[in-house]
Amino acid sequence: MELSTATPSSVPIMWTTSGLERIGISDPPGSSKRIQLYAARGEYEPFQIGIRSPQQELTTVNVAVSDLLGANQQVISKTNITLYREHYVYVSQASPKLSGSTNPSLGTGWYADGLIPFVDPITHQDLSGATLDAVPFNLDGDRNQPIWVDVFVPRNAAAGDYTGTFTITSDQGTTEGEIALKVWNFELPLKPSLDSSFSFWEEDSKDAMIELLKHKLMPASTLKPEYERELIDHWGLRSVRLPFWSEANVNTCRMQPAPSVQDIRAKAALHQPDVLRYAYSADEIDRCQGLHEPLKEWARNFHDAGIQNLVVMTPTPELYDNGAGTGRSAVDIWVVLPQSYDQAADQIAAVLQKGNQVWSYNALVQDRYSPKWEIDFAPINFRIQPGFISQQLGLTGLLYWRVDLWTSDPWNDQTYVQDNNHYPGEGMLVYPGQQVGVSGVAPSMRLKWLREGIEDYEYIEILKKRDRTDWALEISQPAGQDWKTWTRDPEVLEAVRRQLGEEIARLS
Repeated sequence: MELSTATPSSVPIMWTTSGLERIGISDPPGSSKRIQLYAARGEYEPFQIGIRSPQQELTTVNVAVSDLLGANQQVISKTNITLYREHYVYVSQASPKLSGSTNPSLGTGWYADGLIPFVDPITHQDLSGATLDAVPFNLDGDRNQPIWVDVFVPRNAAAGDYTGTFTITSDQGTTEGEIALKVWNFELPLKPSLDSSFSFWEEDSKDAMIELLKHKLMPASTLKPEYERELIDHWGLRSVRLPFWSEANVNTCRMQPAPSVQDIRAKAALHQPDVLRYAYSADEIDRCQGLHEPLKEWARNFHDAGIQNLVVMTPTPELYDNGAGTGRSAVDIWVVLPQSYDQAADQIAAVLQKGNQVWSYNALVQDRYSPKWEIDFAPINFRIQPGFISQQLGLTGLLYWRVDLWTSDPWNDQTYVQDNNHYPGEGMLVYPGQQVGVSGVAPSMRLKWLREGIEDYEYIEILKKRDRTDWALEISQPAGQDWKTWTRDPEVLEAVRRQLGEEIARLS
């Protein structure tokens, strides 16, 4: 039998950390080889494995996970654990740093962002022959290679404690770590309570839609209505955008004639009745003059056809009545930036009192304090907005203008320039799947953090339904109170989430 020639100085250095940390390409390694996770049934819970070469190159590195074993022969199969190799991108021009900012860009440098799956997310077969292959890989000396791990808790899993292992192999040796998972005795719904509208412009495949839905986000439209039943029943689709657009935005300030009620009804009838059907009719028109009456006309036709009207603008008293004599607002879903929210607190309160919805959105770097979604911001920025801040402020949805704004080399270049300012990663939350050998798209880490925020939202929503609203919102304040007051400390956020989870489990 051939004996191993591995020595302690040559085996991979390994450590674990939470999903809310970003492992830098040359950061010193951590010390923990065990990760403790907490999750409900139907929830994704991530963590990361850091791998570092001691001094020399590591070759043929691979990672494998075991099943998770619980009491009374309970098993969570390793098929519920998804592995990705994290892909570093270089930010050469950072986002603008506004004077006096309490949430500044982290600056230029290497950032882990793109996620290369180990296996095909649809077929679960090994991937090979792609331009970017997850494993096996080689790793230069004194460099880190993080692995992103998503643990999904099956809906039929028994509550309790589970343990398993992960193993890192290489030509230089093998090392092992431990996964500990506490499954709480409650379940997150398939269809998220927080609605959303995230737009594909280029990629429109069914597999791309499913990837977005797996992250609890609603594609702004579905490729074909005949896919909707599957997307609703298996992936949690809850809303569909209809193809009616007035062409009114901050640049045009002009609306085309309203579509007929008959045409709207015909388009709506193509879709399943158990999804929210809405139209995104106008975008960022706060500064536009003369649009109130045409916007009311559009709204009346939508309402006669049973469709909701979404407009990106600050609530405006002139639009609190659509002119049909019913008292219904011309806008059903108002979508605002954090700064707009803060400047219009009375209007926000008025439309919420009327029963309208208020959603938030994110774009560029437009204030000094709110969360930002560029690559060069800390991970908590992406998680805090959909979850704790949305719940505290009564926001019920999230909008993002585009997820697939790809350059000619998107896996290496995420440059976006507007008005001579750089916004790395703006409009890009997914990567093209072709380079990694998958149909559709590959997720970014930013997409994962948004998903975690939507699951935070769900925890509070569950407690609201169990008459624990005041308690849940009070407990959550240390994590996020409003656009200006939110923690930058991942441990504070995680502690709040555990409190919420333990309380739901107690009530269950």
